[in-house]
Amino acid sequence: MCGSGRISADADRCCTSFRGTDVTPTRREFLQRTGLAGLCLGTPGWLAACEGVARRSPNVVLIFTDDQGYADVGVYGAEGFTTPHLDGLAAQGMRFTDFYASEAVCSASRASLLTGCYAPRVSIRGALTPGAQVGLNPEEITIADLLRGVGYATGAFGKWHLGDAPQFLPLQQGFDQYLGLPYSNDMWPVDYDGTPATSGNKLRWPPLPLIEGNEVLEIVDELADQDQLTTRYTERALDFIDRNAESPFFLYLAHSMPHVPLGVSEKYRGHSEQGMYGDVIEEIDWSVGQVLAALDRNGLAEDTLVIFTSDNGPWLNFGNHAGSTGPLREGKGTAFEGGPRVPAIMRWPGRIPPAAVCERMASTLDVLPTLAAITGAALPPQPIDGVNILALLEGQPDANPRNVFWFYYAAELRGVREGKWKRVFEHRTRSYVGVEPGMDGLPGPYAQPTVPTALYDLENDIGETTDVSDLHPDVVRRLDEIAEVARATLGDRLTGREGAEVRAPGRKSLAGAGR
Repeated sequence: MCGSGRISADADRCCTSFRGTDVTPTRREFLQRTGLAGLCLGTPGWLAACEGVARRSPNVVLIFTDDQGYADVGVYGAEGFTTPHLDGLAAQGMRFTDFYASEAVCSASRASLLTGCYAPRVSIRGALTPGAQVGLNPEEITIADLLRGVGYATGAFGKWHLGDAPQFLPLQQGFDQYLGLPYSNDMWPVDYDGTPATSGNKLRWPPLPLIEGNEVLEIVDELADQDQLTTRYTERALDFIDRNAESPFFLYLAHSMPHVPLGVSEKYRGHSEQGMYGDVIEEIDWSVGQVLAALDRNGLAEDTLVIFTSDNGPWLNFGNHAGSTGPLREGKGTAFEGGPRVPAIMRWPGRIPPAAVCERMASTLDVLPTLAAITGAALPPQPIDGVNILALLEGQPDANPRNVFWFYYAAELRGVREGKWKRVFEHRTRSYVGVEPGMDGLPGPYAQPTVPTALYDLENDIGETTDVSDLHPDVVRRLDEIAEVARATLGDRLTGREGAEVRAPGRKSLAGAGR
């Protein structure tokens, strides 16, 4: 439960999708039909504006970091660096113990966050590279689309990574403003040591653009340029808050850090005991503090929902330039807990109880439907996979809207979870076990084992060390049935299944071929 207690293994399963109408409108038609009238479609009692009382919907600040591990925040057990602003956020709000990014890799995770859909549903796989022929389909409805439709100003600052062709960029996906990198900060013709690339994909990649709106503002040429990314994103976020203080806004601050190559400004270089990685996290914590201070300065803290989380776990083969999963197994790029389970903290004074700890499952998938419920925005007409977790945020003791989670990676269904039980299916995976990690910014190798089918009791074995399949055949059968639902819905490359509800990605047009 949220606040105290344990997950119930036999609680009702969550719904995995919302159904649209028989005739699904296009994105344009949907946005035209909803508009500002959507403010009065919701049911929450605090949307008093619909009853003639002058109270606006809350602002939303969504801070999303890159490759930050489960144990890379003070209240999650971080060592060697401090995160006082994030710890304070948790003291004033709710910390989640079982919060999942939908998939443990960049683009897939971001597509899910913004659409409320597992990545296979919207056909975004892995980490899109520069010049990718696909991207997030502009027909998909994003959080920004929903909130702009009910009168919100929308701004995105930081890493995008949902396609770099013009039709895929943030201004075409519901955002009014954008400044940031179109993909990961290591997708450039520079090796991890800062020297020009001489082989591999990096040799073929173009210079790394910093984009403002739809145009290239400047080129990020060298490692020193990346030292300023956290500061620059933060400055734009603060300006956005100040300029929109009089009306509801949605701020999406998607830091490029702590994805390698690490970059940190002089004010935090050498600041932590842990080294470069700790310095980077402390600067991110500074950024969080700056955002919170801007809300206070504008008198907005009480009327703002702040969400902090990460896109996936740490890239462990980078050694001392990677984060920590604490007790969790493996990291980024895997379906074990260290891959998709991430830190998550939410604050909304007067709505979310302070110093609360939620032990129920929740996910980035659930952000969109929860914001729709809070603001009265209409849900997308097409099926999504997120559920409304407002009852969890309010601390309702019996709330358990998400009791099932599907572990997808690269369109492979690698596992499912119900309550405390997690079923892992045989698959080949990257692994960080038994190999020497890199150091000081250079990567080490992966192992590539095939892991067997297993059942884990996450309540008593959070590290996924002991297969208990033979002890719980009824649980195995039930989770296998859940997996069949997932395969029928979204497909599974491991078993050669096609999903009935998979939608097409966006395809790069000739007009977008220039970048």
